[in-house]
Amino acid sequence: MIKTLLVDDEFLALNLLENFVAQVPDLELVDKLRSPMKALETLRAEPIDLLFLDIQMPKLSGNHLLKALPHPPVTIFTTAYSEYATEAFDLNAADYLLKPFSFERFLQAIHKGKEQLSLRQAAPMVTKGMTETQPAPSYITVKVDGRIQKIFLQDILFVEGWKEYVRINCKNGRHTVLDRMKNMEEQLPNQFLRVHKSFIVATQQVEALEGNQLVIGDHKIPISRTKKEEVVRQIFGANL
Repeated sequence: MIKTLLVDDEFLALNLLENFVAQVPDLELVDKLRSPMKALETLRAEPIDLLFLDIQMPKLSGNHLLKALPHPPVTIFTTAYSEYATEAFDLNAADYLLKPFSFERFLQAIHKGKEQLSLRQAAPMVTKGMTETQPAPSYITVKVDGRIQKIFLQDILFVEGWKEYVRINCKNGRHTVLDRMKNMEEQLPNQFLRVHKSFIVATQQVEALEGNQLVIGDHKIPISRTKKEEVVRQIFGANL
Protein backbone atom coordinates (compact mmCIF):
# COMPACT_ATOMS: atom_id res chain seq x y z
CA MET A 1 0.00 0.00 0.00
CA ILE A 2 1.14 3.53 -0.82
CA LYS A 3 0.82 5.72 2.28
CA THR A 4 -0.78 8.95 1.11
CA LEU A 5 -1.14 12.36 2.78
CA LEU A 6 -3.42 15.17 1.55
CA VAL A 7 -2.60 18.80 2.39
CA ASP A 8 -4.87 21.64 1.26
CA ASP A 9 -6.38 24.56 3.17
CA GLU A 10 -9.61 24.32 1.12
CA PHE A 11 -12.21 21.99 2.65
CA LEU A 12 -13.86 21.12 -0.69
CA ALA A 13 -10.54 20.38 -2.37
CA LEU A 14 -9.59 17.99 0.46
CA ASN A 15 -12.91 16.17 0.20
CA LEU A 16 -12.54 15.77 -3.57
CA LEU A 17 -9.01 14.37 -3.17
CA GLU A 18 -10.20 12.01 -0.43
CA ASN A 19 -12.96 10.73 -2.71
CA PHE A 20 -10.49 10.19 -5.58
CA VAL A 21 -7.96 8.42 -3.33
CA ALA A 22 -10.68 6.07 -2.04
CA GLN A 23 -11.23 4.86 -5.62
CA VAL A 24 -7.60 3.72 -6.08
CA PRO A 25 -7.14 0.36 -4.29
CA ASP A 26 -3.41 0.58 -3.53
CA LEU A 27 -3.53 4.07 -1.97
CA GLU A 28 -3.80 4.18 1.83
CA LEU A 29 -4.97 7.55 3.15
CA VAL A 30 -2.94 8.40 6.26
CA ASP A 31 -4.55 11.78 6.89
CA LYS A 32 -6.03 14.89 5.27
CA LEU A 33 -4.85 18.20 6.70
CA ARG A 34 -5.76 21.86 6.18
CA SER A 35 -2.82 23.20 8.19
CA PRO A 36 0.62 23.19 6.52
CA MET A 37 2.29 23.39 9.93
CA LYS A 38 0.43 20.27 11.10
CA ALA A 39 1.40 18.60 7.81
CA LEU A 40 5.07 19.39 8.47
CA GLU A 41 4.80 17.70 11.87
CA THR A 42 3.15 14.63 10.35
CA LEU A 43 5.73 14.35 7.56
CA ARG A 44 8.57 14.51 10.08
CA ALA A 45 6.91 11.99 12.41
CA GLU A 46 5.84 9.16 10.11
CA PRO A 47 6.74 7.71 6.70
CA ILE A 48 4.67 9.04 3.81
CA ASP A 49 5.10 7.67 0.28
CA LEU A 50 2.90 10.06 -1.68
CA LEU A 51 2.00 13.65 -0.86
CA PHE A 52 -0.74 15.73 -2.50
CA LEU A 53 0.20 19.32 -1.69
CA ASP A 54 -1.50 22.66 -2.32
CA ILE A 55 0.84 25.59 -2.99
CA GLN A 56 -1.07 28.68 -1.85
CA MET A 57 -1.68 28.17 1.89
CA PRO A 58 -1.54 30.52 4.90
CA LYS A 59 1.61 30.75 7.05
CA LEU A 60 3.57 28.22 4.96
CA SER A 61 3.33 27.65 1.20
CA GLY A 62 3.53 24.17 -0.27
CA ASN A 63 6.86 24.99 -1.92
CA HIS A 64 8.42 26.13 1.35
CA LEU A 65 6.97 23.15 3.20
CA LEU A 66 8.64 20.78 0.75
CA LYS A 67 11.96 22.64 1.01
CA ALA A 68 11.85 22.22 4.79
CA LEU A 69 11.97 18.43 4.47
CA PRO A 70 15.40 16.75 4.11
CA HIS A 71 13.84 13.71 2.41
CA PRO A 72 10.45 14.70 0.98
CA PRO A 73 8.03 12.04 -0.26
CA VAL A 74 6.98 11.76 -3.90
CA THR A 75 4.89 14.90 -4.33
CA ILE A 76 2.01 15.91 -6.60
CA PHE A 77 1.18 19.61 -6.38
CA THR A 78 -2.45 20.74 -6.56
CA THR A 79 -3.14 24.41 -7.19
CA ALA A 80 -5.32 26.89 -9.04
CA TYR A 81 -2.27 28.86 -10.22
CA SER A 82 -0.34 27.72 -13.29
CA GLU A 83 2.54 30.18 -12.73
CA TYR A 84 4.04 27.95 -10.02
CA ALA A 85 4.61 24.98 -12.35
CA THR A 86 8.29 25.68 -13.08
CA GLU A 87 9.25 25.91 -9.42
CA ALA A 88 7.21 22.79 -8.66
CA PHE A 89 9.16 20.72 -11.17
CA ASP A 90 12.43 22.22 -9.96
CA LEU A 91 11.49 20.61 -6.65
CA ASN A 92 11.23 17.30 -8.52
CA ALA A 93 7.45 17.05 -8.23
CA ALA A 94 5.95 14.00 -9.92
CA ASP A 95 3.10 16.07 -11.38
CA TYR A 96 1.24 19.37 -11.17
CA LEU A 97 -2.56 19.24 -11.02
CA LEU A 98 -4.27 22.48 -11.99
CA LYS A 99 -7.62 22.94 -10.24
CA PRO A 100 -10.28 21.98 -11.09
CA PHE A 101 -9.06 18.58 -12.32
CA SER A 102 -10.93 15.43 -13.32
CA PHE A 103 -10.59 11.91 -11.95
CA GLU A 104 -8.94 10.90 -15.22
CA ARG A 105 -6.30 13.62 -14.80
CA PHE A 106 -5.87 12.54 -11.16
CA LEU A 107 -5.16 8.97 -12.31
CA GLN A 108 -2.51 10.24 -14.74
CA ALA A 109 -0.81 12.01 -11.84
CA ILE A 110 -1.01 8.84 -9.74
CA HIS A 111 0.70 6.92 -12.54
CA LYS A 112 3.57 9.44 -12.62
CA GLY A 113 3.80 9.34 -8.84
CA LYS A 114 4.04 5.54 -8.84
CA GLU A 115 6.76 5.65 -11.50
CA GLN A 116 8.83 8.07 -9.44
CA LEU A 117 8.25 5.98 -6.31
CA SER A 118 9.40 2.83 -8.14
CA LEU A 119 12.56 4.56 -9.31
CA ARG A 120 13.37 5.71 -5.78
CA GLN A 121 12.88 2.22 -4.41
CA ALA A 122 14.89 0.58 -7.18
CA ALA A 123 17.78 3.08 -7.30
CA PRO A 124 21.05 1.92 -5.75
CA MET A 125 21.48 3.22 -2.20
CA VAL A 126 24.38 5.65 -2.26
CA THR A 127 24.74 7.57 0.98
CA LYS A 128 27.24 9.99 2.45
CA GLY A 129 28.17 7.31 4.97
CA MET A 130 29.53 4.93 2.34
CA THR A 131 32.93 3.60 3.39
CA GLU A 132 35.96 3.36 1.17
CA THR A 133 35.63 -0.43 1.01
CA GLN A 134 32.22 -0.18 -0.63
CA PRO A 135 32.51 -0.14 -4.44
CA ALA A 136 31.09 2.83 -6.31
CA PRO A 137 27.97 1.99 -8.35
CA SER A 138 28.69 0.90 -11.92
CA TYR A 139 25.19 1.67 -13.20
CA ILE A 140 22.06 3.71 -12.65
CA THR A 141 18.57 2.27 -12.58
CA VAL A 142 15.80 3.86 -14.65
CA LYS A 143 12.32 2.97 -15.81
CA VAL A 144 12.10 2.65 -19.59
CA ASP A 145 8.95 1.58 -21.44
CA GLY A 146 7.38 0.15 -18.31
CA ARG A 147 10.38 -1.87 -17.16
CA ILE A 148 13.16 -1.20 -14.70
CA GLN A 149 16.51 -1.24 -16.48
CA LYS A 150 20.17 -0.90 -15.60
CA ILE A 151 22.22 1.54 -17.65
CA PHE A 152 25.94 1.02 -17.14
CA LEU A 153 27.91 4.20 -16.57
CA GLN A 154 30.69 3.18 -18.95
CA ASP A 155 28.17 3.09 -21.82
CA ILE A 156 26.75 6.60 -21.28
CA LEU A 157 27.97 9.34 -23.65
CA PHE A 158 25.79 12.23 -22.51
CA VAL A 159 22.37 13.07 -21.08
CA GLU A 160 20.04 15.59 -22.68
CA GLY A 161 17.08 17.30 -20.97
CA TRP A 162 13.67 17.54 -22.66
CA LYS A 163 11.24 19.36 -20.32
CA GLU A 164 9.83 16.58 -18.09
CA TYR A 165 12.04 13.92 -19.72
CA VAL A 166 15.71 13.15 -20.11
CA ARG A 167 17.31 11.32 -23.00
CA ILE A 168 20.28 9.14 -22.01
CA ASN A 169 22.51 8.73 -25.05
CA CYS A 170 24.66 5.57 -24.90
CA LYS A 171 27.18 3.85 -27.13
CA ASN A 172 24.54 1.32 -28.18
CA GLY A 173 21.44 3.53 -28.37
CA ARG A 174 19.45 5.94 -26.28
CA HIS A 175 16.76 5.79 -23.61
CA THR A 176 14.03 8.35 -22.89
CA VAL A 177 13.10 8.52 -19.20
CA LEU A 178 10.46 10.49 -17.27
CA ASP A 179 12.77 12.41 -14.96
CA ARG A 180 14.28 15.85 -14.34
CA MET A 181 17.85 16.89 -15.18
CA LYS A 182 18.42 17.94 -11.57
CA ASN A 183 17.55 14.47 -10.33
CA MET A 184 19.69 12.80 -13.00
CA GLU A 185 22.63 15.04 -12.10
CA GLU A 186 22.33 13.94 -8.48
CA GLN A 187 22.29 10.24 -9.44
CA LEU A 188 25.37 10.36 -11.65
CA PRO A 189 28.86 10.18 -10.04
CA ASN A 190 31.74 12.62 -10.39
CA GLN A 191 32.89 11.48 -13.83
CA PHE A 192 29.79 13.19 -15.24
CA LEU A 193 29.62 16.96 -15.56
CA ARG A 194 26.74 19.30 -16.29
CA VAL A 195 28.03 21.62 -19.01
CA HIS A 196 24.74 23.27 -19.98
CA LYS A 197 21.25 23.54 -18.48
CA SER A 198 20.18 20.80 -20.92
CA PHE A 199 23.31 18.62 -21.09
CA ILE A 200 25.39 16.37 -18.83
CA VAL A 201 28.44 14.71 -20.38
CA ALA A 202 30.60 11.72 -19.46
CA THR A 203 33.92 13.50 -19.16
CA GLN A 204 35.95 10.48 -20.29
CA GLN A 205 33.98 10.31 -23.54
CA VAL A 206 34.82 13.89 -24.58
CA GLU A 207 37.28 13.93 -27.49
CA ALA A 208 37.75 17.63 -28.23
CA LEU A 209 36.61 21.22 -27.74
CA GLU A 210 35.48 23.22 -30.77
CA GLY A 211 34.56 26.78 -29.89
CA ASN A 212 31.73 26.50 -27.39
CA GLN A 213 31.01 22.84 -28.14
CA LEU A 214 32.34 19.53 -26.86
CA VAL A 215 32.88 16.73 -29.36
CA ILE A 216 31.72 13.22 -28.43
CA GLY A 217 31.87 10.98 -31.47
CA ASP A 218 29.45 12.44 -34.02
CA HIS A 219 27.79 14.62 -31.41
CA LYS A 220 28.53 18.24 -30.56
CA ILE A 221 27.40 19.34 -27.11
CA PRO A 222 26.97 23.07 -26.32
CA ILE A 223 28.64 24.59 -23.27
CA SER A 224 27.08 27.42 -21.27
CA ARG A 225 29.21 30.56 -21.41
CA THR A 226 29.28 30.79 -17.63
CA LYS A 227 30.50 27.19 -17.32
CA LYS A 228 33.13 27.13 -20.07
CA GLU A 229 36.16 27.91 -17.90
CA GLU A 230 35.20 25.26 -15.33
CA VAL A 231 34.41 22.70 -18.05
CA VAL A 232 37.75 23.17 -19.77
CA ARG A 233 39.61 22.87 -16.47
CA GLN A 234 37.77 19.74 -15.33
CA ILE A 235 37.74 17.86 -18.65
CA PHE A 236 41.04 18.95 -20.23
CA GLY A 237 43.02 19.94 -17.13
CA ALA A 238 43.79 23.34 -18.68
CA ASN A 239 42.89 26.98 -18.28
CA LEU A 240 41.44 29.21 -20.97
